[in-house]
Amino acid sequence: MAVLVARQGRELQRYSQRTGGRIVVGCIPYRVRRDDGELEVLVITSQKGHGMMFPKGGWEEDESMDEAARREALEEAGVLGDTEQVLGFWHYKSRRYVDQTYEGFMFPLRVADELHQWPEMASRKRTWATVPQVMDECPHWWMREALEKLVARHAKLQSAL
Repeated sequence: MAVLVARQGRELQRYSQRTGGRIVVGCIPYRVRRDDGELEVLVITSQKGHGMMFPKGGWEEDESMDEAARREALEEAGVLGDTEQVLGFWHYKSRRYVDQTYEGFMFPLRVADELHQWPEMASRKRTWATVPQVMDECPHWWMREALEKLVARHAKLQSAL
């Protein structure tokens, strides 16, 4: 059995030339229910066990953006899947470092496999949720906007079928 560990440290971290803050990449892990075609999204708690959010973290110099999104999904939520076209990017203020502004990029990640063990399973809980639940409970406005974009993209694909 292989042991997975989360990356530590910031020596490979990318920083924005515009804001000086970290460049963060995340994803919205999702699946489509077979019975009605509705989206379900996988949310995680923060490391302190609070909130409802999507996996995200620093984009490092030795990886592409979509590799970073897949790595964060594996480390924080224990899921594997394929990323799709980026949903967009947002500027947001750090909650920890008051004078820092981050750039956050979000990708959809269609989940192919849920692992029973993953690097941050001791410090995070994961839960499948409906879109309305996440819209009501996610504390991050920019993650809610990314989810709105995913929902609109999914609806457009469904109407084309």
